[in-house]
Amino acid sequence: MKDQSIAAREAAETVAIQALSFIAAEPDRLGRFLGITGIGPAEIREAAREPGFLAGVLDYLAADERLLTEFARETDHDPITVSQALHVLGGGRDWEREVP
Repeated sequence: MKDQSIAAREAAETVAIQALSFIAAEPDRLGRFLGITGIGPAEIREAAREPGFLAGVLDYLAADERLLTEFARETDHDPITVSQALHVLGGGRDWEREVP
């Protein structure tokens, strides 16, 4: 039987990968994501290997309520799932969105 923390991390990574796929499925969404993160199209695979990348994807998604709602509707996830996954991938730290 898998350790619960390993299972939770794997589930959170799955949500993050689904979020990245959702973002990449539409050129406008992907372009905005790349523009905000500063990652070039050719660099996305390399960036995806970096620690914290998947948490960053979820952070980006959670920061845009319209995008989050669209993702939740398209993937049948409750929007709170993104927040929970972000919490797990963030090392258990509480997450607070920066407000400009």
